[in-house]
Amino acid sequence: MIARAVGSAGALAVALGVGITPAMAAGKTSGKPAATGFSPDKPDRPDQHTPWAPENDEAPLHHKPVHPDALASGRTAPTGLQLNMPAPTGQYSVGMVGLHLVDKSRTDPYVPGSKPRELMVSLWYPATATSGHYQAPWMPSVSGAHFLASRGLSPQQVTLPRTAGHVLAPVNTKLGKLPVLLYSTGLHSDRAMGTALAQDLASRGYLVVTVDHTHDANEVQFPGNRLEVNTMPAGSHSSDTLKVRAADIRFVINQLGTISRGGNPDVGHATLPSGLSTSVDTSRIGMFGWSLGGAAVDTAMQLDHRIAAGANLDGQFFGTAPSKDLDRPFMLFSSGTHNRNNDGSWRTLWSHLKGYRVDVQLHGAAHLSFSDNEWMVPQEAGLLGLSQAQLQQQYGTIDPNRAVAVQRAYLAAFFDQELRHRHSTLLDGPDNRYPEISFVR
Repeated sequence: MIARAVGSAGALAVALGVGITPAMAAGKTSGKPAATGFSPDKPDRPDQHTPWAPENDEAPLHHKPVHPDALASGRTAPTGLQLNMPAPTGQYSVGMVGLHLVDKSRTDPYVPGSKPRELMVSLWYPATATSGHYQAPWMPSVSGAHFLASRGLSPQQVTLPRTAGHVLAPVNTKLGKLPVLLYSTGLHSDRAMGTALAQDLASRGYLVVTVDHTHDANEVQFPGNRLEVNTMPAGSHSSDTLKVRAADIRFVINQLGTISRGGNPDVGHATLPSGLSTSVDTSRIGMFGWSLGGAAVDTAMQLDHRIAAGANLDGQFFGTAPSKDLDRPFMLFSSGTHNRNNDGSWRTLWSHLKGYRVDVQLHGAAHLSFSDNEWMVPQEAGLLGLSQAQLQQQYGTIDPNRAVAVQRAYLAAFFDQELRHRHSTLLDGPDNRYPEISFVR
C-alpha cells in the first residue's frame, strides 16, 4: 500500500476507515482483538478479522491526530479537488434543515458529569421553490475540516461537495403527510455518510432524518461552530452503545411528534421549513442504518414499536436484540462477502423475524460500499496515494455510481412496499436490471 498522504500504510488505511486495524497494518494477525469488533457466533465478543465488524466503519481512535490549526481556515485554494456526489434520482427537489435537539431526560454517557444528551440531526424532504435556498454542504465547515484533517487532508486540498438539499426550502405539501425514515450510521462515523441515500429517498417523497450520535461520532458541529468529537471510552460494551443509539432514535421520533403538533423542538428555536408541521406522518416510520447503525435498527425496533419497518446495510448484530422475536418487516442488505451463511448474528435474527423478511446481497460490494465513502474515496485516491487495486480491495469491484444506484433502488422498493403499500417486483426475486443482486434463501 502506498503511504503518501499519512506516512505509513497502516496509518493511511486507518485514517480512511478502510477496514485495516493497526495490528493488521503491522503484519500481526493474532493477539488481543480490537475492542469494537464482534465474532459472528458470539456477537458481543471482539473479532478484528471480520471484515464487516463495526471496528472497520471509521477505525475509531486511530485517525491522524488533528492539530487545531487545521480547523482555522475553510477556504479552498483554486487548485483544490472538488468532490462531487451522486445526484438524487427521484422526481422531487430536495430541501434540508439541521436541528439541535437536547434530551433533558437522559445524561450523555460519554462525557463526565451529568450533561443532558444532545444531538444534531438533518431532515431531508421533498421541496418546492428551491430558488434562493442555498445547497447544504455535505458537512459543515468546522466538522468538515476536522473530517478532512483526520484523513491527512485539508480544505485547501479538497472541497467537500454540496448536497442536493436546499436549506429551508418549503416542503412540498401537495404530497400530503410524508412517511418518515431514520438513518443511523457506522461506529464513530458521521450522519453525512448516509447522504447519498438520504437525499435520494427524500427526492422520492420521504422525510429522512439522519442522526449524529454525539461523542460516538468522530465529529459533530453544533451551533456557534462548537465541535464535539468522539469521547467514547475504549472498550465500551457494544450492547450499551446500541442501547444509547436506540434511545437517541426514540427521542428523535418524539421530537418529530412535537413538530407534527406545530411545535419546534430545536433548542435555539431555529426556523423550520414552511409546511413541515403538516407533513410529518408519525404513523409511517421506517429506519435504516449502515454497519453498527444497521445493528441499531433492530435494537431500536425492539425499543420503539412505532418503527414499522427496518433495513440493515451490512451491519453485524450483537447483544440480545437479535434473539428476540420481531414481527415487523425487515431487510438484510449485505456486501459481496457477507450474509447470514457466514454471520451467526444474521442467522439468529433471521430465525426470529416473524413478519415479512428479505435478504439480498450486492455482489462486488464491500463493507464500506454502503457509506458515502463509496463515491468519495475513489475521487480522493490520487491525494491519498491509493491505487486502483487498493481501492478494489477495500471498496470492492463494483463501480461506485452503480453501487449507489442499486442500493437506492432496493431501499426504495422495500420502504415503498412496507410504508406506502406499493408492491415492487424487485423484491420478488432476481431482476435482469440488477444482476449484481442475489437473494439469500
